[in-house]
Amino acid sequence: MSQLKLTGLSRCFARWRLYLLAWALLLGQSVQGQSLADAADGAVPVEEAGIAKENPLFTGGEVLKLKLVTDYQRLLRDRGDERGYHPATLSYTDSAGQTVSLSLKVMVRGNRRRDPSVCRFPPIMLNFARKTTGGSLFEHVNKVKLVTHCVGEEYVLREYLVYKVYNVLTEQSFRVRLCQVEYVDAQGERKAEHRYAFLIEDDKEMAKRSHAKLLPKKRVFRMDRTDERAMARLAVFQYMIGNTDWSVPFRHNIDLISADSLAPPIPVPFDFDYAGIVGAPYAMPPPELGISTVQQRLYRGYDFPENIYREVINTFNSYRTPIYAVYQQCEPLSKSSLRQSLKYLDNFYKVINNPRKFQNEIVRVGENNQKAYVAVKGLQ
Repeated sequence: MSQLKLTGLSRCFARWRLYLLAWALLLGQSVQGQSLADAADGAVPVEEAGIAKENPLFTGGEVLKLKLVTDYQRLLRDRGDERGYHPATLSYTDSAGQTVSLSLKVMVRGNRRRDPSVCRFPPIMLNFARKTTGGSLFEHVNKVKLVTHCVGEEYVLREYLVYKVYNVLTEQSFRVRLCQVEYVDAQGERKAEHRYAFLIEDDKEMAKRSHAKLLPKKRVFRMDRTDERAMARLAVFQYMIGNTDWSVPFRHNIDLISADSLAPPIPVPFDFDYAGIVGAPYAMPPPELGISTVQQRLYRGYDFPENIYREVINTFNSYRTPIYAVYQQCEPLSKSSLRQSLKYLDNFYKVINNPRKFQNEIVRVGENNQKAYVAVKGLQ
């Protein structure tokens, strides 16, 4: 992708950040947990005593340019259940213009996207030794997920933008950092590639930033045992993006965090490549759900009291403008993807703001789900 397009992407998210700041001022709220003044200046705030600084890896708004060197022939063949780590080197240019090089290990990750028939270039786990990252941009991370281009950079941008939309709605969400990665084969057997990718915040760090702890996956929680407002927001959000690839009790693409043992856990979603608004070519809905395409929305939440539904509708309406701005202010997103995404969002807003449609497509479906939830094969 051209340097012009890369520069446009940097401008895109700088403008989006300022736009969200202006919107937050109107709503009297903060942006990404920062004070409005700090957000305007791009400063990294220090939290209250006992809480670490924000991770600079995820506070920067510009595209992070990385160079990842490893033996890609070996790495890309190692996709099985018993796959291992491979030595690699990651480098970038710091703010002083100096090249920073870090030794690390990399491993193919993911479930569906590990399949070579699905992804030509699968997602990767970056595993750093903390003793080698001091003073670098990766100082506060150990393992971090890298979402790669898989079948095309356009889908990387689309999934990245879904994370940014959920960031608009709540602090209790995963932060992401857009990158342009140069993949260089250590053996010189593959041509170097420059592709967009994005990093995803570690789940424990996300929980810590939210002043909570990550609950172990062995603890089973039903959907109706989670925080009611957070659960309703998440369920309607998943409906908005056309995602059915999640489950609270099976902890499928859902993390649960809680401030203490008595508080109901808050669900936090991730992995949106099966969402209709992303439109990945390999994404197909489970046959049990009775829909033919992921673009077809299906509400998978439970029923909620009328006052909770009203709060959620008000939330999505309040943030409609900055949600649209996530897409509208991203210049590198193709015009066709922009049109499709905005049309998809338009249809969602037509549902939640039409009492009859909302009753039929969400409330009644939620009531039925609560009586007899359709479990997807493979998640049990």
